[in-house]
Amino acid sequence: MSYFNMMKKLGFLISFLLGVLPAIAQIQIKGKVFSKSDGIPLEFASVALYNFQDSSLVDGGITDLEGIFLIDKIPAGNYYLVASFLGFNSQTIPNLQVDRNQKIDLGIIFLDQDSQNLQAVEVEGQRISTDFRPEKQSFSAENFEAAQGGTATDVLKNLPGVSINGEGTLSIRGSSGFVVMINGRPTQGDPMMLLGQLPANSIEKVEWLSAPSAQYDSEGKAGIINITTKKGATDGLYLQFNGKLGFPSIENYDNKAPQQRYGGDFNLNYLKGKWDISFGASYQRNDQSGRRVGNVYTISGDTTTYFPSEGERSIDEQNYSGRFTVGYTPNPSNSLSLGFYAGVRDRIRTADILYYDNHKEFPGGETLPFQYFNANDQNRRGDFALGSLDYVHSFSNGSKLSTSLLYEYSMLGGPTINRNLGYPDLSIVYQDEYNTNDNPLNGVRYNLDYTFKPSSIGNFQVGYQYRFLDHFGDFLYERKNNESGIWEIVPEFSSEVDLKRIIHTGYIQWDKKREKWSYSAGVRTEIMERKFQLQDKSGSLDTTYLYDYIRPFFSGNITYQANKELTWKLNFTQRVERETTFKMNPFPEREHSETLEQGDPNVLPEFINTLEVGMVKTWKDNSFYATAYFTQVENLVNRVNTVYNDSILNRIYSNVGTAKSIGLELGTELFFTEKWKGYVGGNVYHYSIQGEFDNRPVDQAAWVYSYNFNTTYNFTKSLSSQFSLNYLSKRVTAQGEDSRFYQPSLNIRKTFLDGQLALNLVWQNIDLGVLKTNEQRITTCREGEFFTTTNYIYEVDMILLNLSYTINRSKNRAKFVKSEFGEKEF
Repeated sequence: MSYFNMMKKLGFLISFLLGVLPAIAQIQIKGKVFSKSDGIPLEFASVALYNFQDSSLVDGGITDLEGIFLIDKIPAGNYYLVASFLGFNSQTIPNLQVDRNQKIDLGIIFLDQDSQNLQAVEVEGQRISTDFRPEKQSFSAENFEAAQGGTATDVLKNLPGVSINGEGTLSIRGSSGFVVMINGRPTQGDPMMLLGQLPANSIEKVEWLSAPSAQYDSEGKAGIINITTKKGATDGLYLQFNGKLGFPSIENYDNKAPQQRYGGDFNLNYLKGKWDISFGASYQRNDQSGRRVGNVYTISGDTTTYFPSEGERSIDEQNYSGRFTVGYTPNPSNSLSLGFYAGVRDRIRTADILYYDNHKEFPGGETLPFQYFNANDQNRRGDFALGSLDYVHSFSNGSKLSTSLLYEYSMLGGPTINRNLGYPDLSIVYQDEYNTNDNPLNGVRYNLDYTFKPSSIGNFQVGYQYRFLDHFGDFLYERKNNESGIWEIVPEFSSEVDLKRIIHTGYIQWDKKREKWSYSAGVRTEIMERKFQLQDKSGSLDTTYLYDYIRPFFSGNITYQANKELTWKLNFTQRVERETTFKMNPFPEREHSETLEQGDPNVLPEFINTLEVGMVKTWKDNSFYATAYFTQVENLVNRVNTVYNDSILNRIYSNVGTAKSIGLELGTELFFTEKWKGYVGGNVYHYSIQGEFDNRPVDQAAWVYSYNFNTTYNFTKSLSSQFSLNYLSKRVTAQGEDSRFYQPSLNIRKTFLDGQLALNLVWQNIDLGVLKTNEQRITTCREGEFFTTTNYIYEVDMILLNLSYTINRSKNRAKFVKSEFGEKEF
């Protein structure tokens, strides 16, 4: 290649990245659309540019999350612009005389609320529940009727690419590692615990960002879920009451106590002028009955030990919490928010298991069968309190400065009681053990972000984040001496751990739009220091494990809008998944009679690379999207088993190698008639794991698929019915496989008082005694050492009645602070 050609191509590349490709002269009109009453940006407001002479439409668009719009590539002339939004009076900017190459910044356009028009809006037929875009997919929560009265988990499990297993854990594209944001604010809490606390009735929409840009936290293998709470458009009082009552269990699992399901929550929001005050509280009792049937054997030399089992595995769960937030907006340029959140979570898992045929086989014979009963209760409790302070300043030139501070204190813990008793004579005590832990946690997160004013070379955003976590764990394991009656410490199961993690993060993000093309690129650089201190109770062991890294995480996006109905996308992102203290403590914890569970103090974070290409197609009210993706996970963390002794397996969380996924994700919403619509989301991928554990190779691969089907029929404006099905195929793990899992549900919804009162009758986990719904079998094995297969049978045919009453339902805009650290550890 000649020097001249090389320089020519290099110059072309530079001009492409800077957004200054040779082009015809252009006019650029930009601005923002805000609500006049509270100075809040209006997302999805319409902006239209008309020819002044004949009022013909020249161009237009909609505003983004910050209320910003940009219209370019129009010829010189005389125009007028109209900004509009549902429930607001339109605003016209007249006589826009612009010359060649002129750039006009209209600043902030304020819209007045039109309360008469807002109250008169009436939607006939079905509402669109999905909005597929190149950068994200959005889903309206109200259209998943079976989730109403439940939690955010019940909403999310209907999304394409999302699946739920028997333990109630959500996965996206096969990964349970994702970050949850509430109203655009990131949290670090355990996603499942957080989603289980958030009432579905308070959710407006859910957005999934599969390839987030650098401005978002790099944590989360499967991207980010952003949950937007319901918002209103007018001043005044919003109040919503929700109640839930579960009917008695239909199926009998021989559990020792009946299950209870009831609860209620309320959200109050008062918005007046510059003040926005929200208060909420909730209580939920959500028990679930069930059974566990297992078959396990271990091999030691020429002896095989069998210990099949069967018995109760139920869950009693209570959650209660209170939240308070006050927001103050003195003017459109400044806003301040202060929030508090406190609560208690109490979850008891009962596993009362009969080991009915414990015996050994060896050359020449076998031992006589031995029976015993294992009574096991595990209590996980979490008390927490946190506060946050947020401030945002918008400059007149379009730039913005925002800062956020969050502090959290949590006390996590709870005992596990494990008793091996005689059978059928339960008065015989073979072993009585008790282990508990106290886990005080302190966490701080600080963010500072700055968005530069828009320029011809694109939009730039920079930011800094500081995070600190200090989590101390005191694990005490005691065994009762049957002769003396004294509780004695078991040293091999007792320890103290202290995890400290400091993370400094800086990022820069660039976005550019040019005709039908949109580009973005960014890099987020992290400096992480991890210190894990480990001690045993005897004081003979005191070890500190250190780990740190300085690592950039790159992201990029290219979008091409072929026409108004078809858009193509190409995305790339790099992410990280960090482990908690539970997966780092090497001292075993007694889960139940046959299982210990422990972590790895040297466990490495998982590093993820994701590349995806896809398209979005819309026609009339229908929509369809397809995304092909490739994901590679380095330092994959899996749960693997080893043999502790002849009747106990040891579960260990450790790095096992590299995982790869290549798949296709699809989603569509179709309106068959004005009263009947259907929604289908699906995901199919090839998943493989290659690596080693305990000096043995790990090589597993399989095809996995899942789909979520949802169909709704409106009999009348106030009466509707919805059927949904969530299905997950079998999938491989490092040492075995998990079986298929599915949950069909039916909901009947009736509204009264012009929609203020809503009644939902939900039939969850439809089984009718023949479908084997809500069951999951987990199988692991290691040749020459052990084999275990356990079928978890969870409650089916559950009938719930949900009642919701709303005062001024168009006025809610409550936003509450969410847990940052403690929920993840819980």
